[in-house]
Amino acid sequence: MTDIHPEITPPLDPGFIPAALWTRAYRGLVARDASARDIEITLERGDGGRSTHRARVLAASHPQAGLTLRHLERMVKFLLWQRGACRVLIAGADELVAPLARIYGPQGERAFDRDFMGEKIQGRPFELARAEKSRDPAAPPAAATLEIGGHLDGCRIGFDLGGSDRKVAALIDGRVVHSEEIPWNPYFEKDPAYHIDGVQDLLARAAAHLPRVEAIGGSAAGVYVNNEVRAGSLFRGVSPELFEKKIRRMFHDLRARWGGVPFEVANDGEVTALAGSLFLRDNAVLGLSMGTSQAAGYVTPNGGITPWLNELAFAPVDYRADAPRDEWSGDAGCGVQYFSQQAVARLAPAARLAFPETMPLPERLAAVQDAMKTGDPRARAIYETLGDYLGYSLGHYADFYELRNILILGRVTSGEGGAIILARARAVLETAFPELASRLALRTPGEQEKRHGQAIAAASLPVIPKNSPPA
Repeated sequence: MTDIHPEITPPLDPGFIPAALWTRAYRGLVARDASARDIEITLERGDGGRSTHRARVLAASHPQAGLTLRHLERMVKFLLWQRGACRVLIAGADELVAPLARIYGPQGERAFDRDFMGEKIQGRPFELARAEKSRDPAAPPAAATLEIGGHLDGCRIGFDLGGSDRKVAALIDGRVVHSEEIPWNPYFEKDPAYHIDGVQDLLARAAAHLPRVEAIGGSAAGVYVNNEVRAGSLFRGVSPELFEKKIRRMFHDLRARWGGVPFEVANDGEVTALAGSLFLRDNAVLGLSMGTSQAAGYVTPNGGITPWLNELAFAPVDYRADAPRDEWSGDAGCGVQYFSQQAVARLAPAARLAFPETMPLPERLAAVQDAMKTGDPRARAIYETLGDYLGYSLGHYADFYELRNILILGRVTSGEGGAIILARARAVLETAFPELASRLALRTPGEQEKRHGQAIAAASLPVIPKNSPPA
């Protein structure tokens, strides 16, 4: 289906094929197919957690049945990076299991996803296989939630580890009594002690402002499972051997150093969404941060965070065959190329804004922001294109998340450009997805959230058991 043309066309990217519109067109074919069938995609994590996504697809005999493989491959890709899994079970489309298994096989197009999701993240070999449909065709169960987040009682420390600074806050019954931000440069540090000592220093600084420490919560970029570091760009300079020996269980070691108090660490995207939920006083929040990459996090309608990955930087949002490719996974049309500094740099040449090839991405973004301040129409076109991407992608995200609130933040959204992004996204929602637009609020954080929000939300992660001994 290449004849899909958005009603609002991104000014610098007229070839964009929004995943939401492609999926809508496919569903139109399904609705007219009397032999259409139900399928189930079940994802199993290494810890035994399961979730099932249900959909309807064309009959195998339909003249356009070839579209179904593309539809399912992109759906599996999205679900893997949303929820995480080492085992994917397909029920109801037996003829497509073998082709999908080849695509997600050791030599297939999605070999990167296979390797990353299997041993690296879930600790088990990856498998995609056939399954029988469940006997109960009821609606999928609600998302599993973690019993962490939203707790502000007692004396707590919250920290947030970023690529250029590390933040910490000390709280007493939800009141911030101390916060600070300390520059650091973790990306290429080879010595694990740099990272471990950096966190320990934050905790000691905050503890000096508390009568006792009853809980510690942390936020950091990467994948964390049961407080273990499974993958994280912050630690890219550490050798695999030292990573396994010193970094993987660094937060368990720090917890022991602090007397075993409740200690929880979560992905920064999850904590961003949790911060939004705390400040908005509402749930069903998808937090999207447009910065060095695209970070995401989700707070369920019940106010919990999930054990999912929510790494939407690697979830597809553009279905054209020649979409921009992510240099890490090699896949085309994924969020990192649409909602990050990379997106700004990619669009700049189309806007006729030239930069030296050696100019770092943050400096290119700053140059575009400076141009926006002068009213340069070339910079405006970049932000308008990003806003159109966002609006159409929110239509796609709503197929996988129950949403009431979208929290948009990150360096790309700073300044007047951020307002343009939000305005264009709202216009797309109202034009292409009016029902969704009527129930979805797009928000940006205020100054209070920017200063303390992430650390406060991180501090709220652990539950303090009654009669727990303080550190």
